[in-house]
Amino acid sequence: MALWGLKKIKGENETIITTKEVLIAKADALYDQEQYQEIYKFLINYKDSGDVEIIWRLCRAMYKMSKNANEIDGKKLIFEACHLILDAIKIKEDHWVAHKWASILLNSKTLYEGMKAQIKESYNIKKHMLRAIELNPKEPTLMYMLGSWCYQIADLTWYQRKIASVIFAEPPSSSFEEALKYFENAEEIEPNFYSQNLLMLGKTHLKLNNKEKALKYLKMTVDYPAKNDDDRNAKQEAQKLLKNF
Repeated sequence: MALWGLKKIKGENETIITTKEVLIAKADALYDQEQYQEIYKFLINYKDSGDVEIIWRLCRAMYKMSKNANEIDGKKLIFEACHLILDAIKIKEDHWVAHKWASILLNSKTLYEGMKAQIKESYNIKKHMLRAIELNPKEPTLMYMLGSWCYQIADLTWYQRKIASVIFAEPPSSSFEEALKYFENAEEIEPNFYSQNLLMLGKTHLKLNNKEKALKYLKMTVDYPAKNDDDRNAKQEAQKLLKNF
């Protein structure tokens, strides 16, 4: 549905507002209010528009909806969103947000497909992160994502590593030290930008036995203003870790 040519002109000296700009503004406002189903209801009509700005926002809403859906509906949302975002990259390969969401959605898709798929897709997930960082190196959420990838790889169990060695001649590898570097880079770019990054700093310092620093970041996570589910989940996990400290 290509409606981008439609324009509303209020006056000779006033700004021209396109249908696309209205849709984007509405989607972003609803996202801030955590109204993900409402975003889905009106953006799904434009899934075949070929406009990457619309498509990634639709995929973002579908991802958020999947968090509270049952397993069948959640899987359907993630698989469709994954298909849409990968097609969007074919339309505009140099769109950093599309690569960011491709990475997130591919990772979510593998959670439904099992451990073997998670390991098999790990390089592809990282590839999209690195491309997004190449296009926008000063975006802290990308550093957080890459740090999380490193943390997950470093935290693989022995049997998961054995599966990886069967799939790849050179299995993915990383360390908690490398993960820490990216989490710290994210904080340098924008301090306190995300509760989950503070949580991961705390967890990574715990893995490295830096208990004083771990305590600092876990307390910061608990004190972080809870504005959405990510913040609330981070706070809850940090509180559990502090109880066992």
